[in-house]
Amino acid sequence: MLAALFMAALDVFIVNVAAPTIGSELHASGADLQLVIAGYTISYSVLMITGARLGDRLGHGRVHLAGVALFTGASLACGLAQGATELIVFRLVQGAGAASAIPQVLSLIQRTFTGEARARALGAYSAVLAVGAAAGQIAGGVLVSADLLGTSWRPVFLVNVPVGALLLVLGRRVLPRSGAAGKERARALDLPGLVLLGAAVSLLTVPLVLGQEEGWPVWSWLSLAAAAVLFGLFCGYESRLARRGGAPLIAPRVLRHPGIGLAVLRILAVMSVNAGFLFALTLHVQGGLGYSALRAGLSFAPTAAVFGAVSLTWQRWPAGLRRVLTPAGFALTAVSVAVVGLAFHAGGDGGALLYAGYAGVGAGLALAFSPTLTGALATVRPEDAADASGLLATVAQLGQLIGVAAFGTLFLNRLESLGVVRSYTSAEAFWVCAWALAATAAAGAVSGLVLRRR
Repeated sequence: MLAALFMAALDVFIVNVAAPTIGSELHASGADLQLVIAGYTISYSVLMITGARLGDRLGHGRVHLAGVALFTGASLACGLAQGATELIVFRLVQGAGAASAIPQVLSLIQRTFTGEARARALGAYSAVLAVGAAAGQIAGGVLVSADLLGTSWRPVFLVNVPVGALLLVLGRRVLPRSGAAGKERARALDLPGLVLLGAAVSLLTVPLVLGQEEGWPVWSWLSLAAAAVLFGLFCGYESRLARRGGAPLIAPRVLRHPGIGLAVLRILAVMSVNAGFLFALTLHVQGGLGYSALRAGLSFAPTAAVFGAVSLTWQRWPAGLRRVLTPAGFALTAVSVAVVGLAFHAGGDGGALLYAGYAGVGAGLALAFSPTLTGALATVRPEDAADASGLLATVAQLGQLIGVAAFGTLFLNRLESLGVVRSYTSAEAFWVCAWALAATAAAGAVSGLVLRRR
């Protein structure tokens, strides 16, 4: 299941470096390329909570396998696409497959493991989620540069096919396919709630994904405002449904669970900083320093490696330290992002100071994210696993979109204000963006300290 999570996280970013080649070979317009990249993320985000609820009703293992099958088939279709329109449609289907498969990972962890075993499983989940994001940039550069058998960009999608087929074979052997038992199995799908939430998330994600490229036109702001209205209507409807004894899409007791509200804010902050840092760094090293796609992708390796290592080992640290890990992680992230900005601001490739900053960012983000996720889910009841998993998985995805939109816009606007793109103007833009990222991480540290005092 973690291998499926890795594929889904990989495909959020792997297409970025292949986009120019896809555009050239398929004669795709700029808008077409935006939808090729964004279509997957949009359907993935919109359908995540729906996928979680389907797993609760039909069986987490069964829905996970169906999602992997859909994702694998769509990946094959993407790799064989002969036109931009076909590729856009299949990317949307690929995102729907991921939205069906991935919420089941957290749900099955919740239902299968307890105590330290659950903490280790959640640590592995955190590591795979972050490493997959960075690996997407690396894998995209490697596969496009290799031009395997003259297939150009197509292996970016086709690489999923043999992996997905293997996971389907293994998954049928080991995954439980029964649904939730008794009363929980009888919970309705809450179709009005699904429609309201799906529409709200769609109106939020589309401008976040496409707004920067389009220059933030009026429709993007109207869409964001409409999303806020629909979120309000969704919350009101869910509250009334719960008071009538119905089965809301997200059980109110999950939202009232101690720590869930603050965990949502922390996960938003962590994923926003993570995605914003990767995006702004990509823009600087490729656009400002002239790195190749492969070299730019490899720049993320230290951050990904340290993130993975810390996520897998923090549970072994002294128990007395665990209460301060989240604020310490945010604080370390703030300092390390500033160090990376300083290293580039000094000119050139950054030197040894840069790699210390990369490692610090990886360690800080891991300490901020993994204990937060583990703590939020540690005491959630098994019957609420689907609701909590869908909520936190959606929040993580939205955090990435917000990070790219906010910090990407800041970087590009600062670059435009400085004039012609050169290495020193790009470094100045990244310097400003690094301070904004550091400030966001510092806010996360303060939120952790407030919780600790309580």
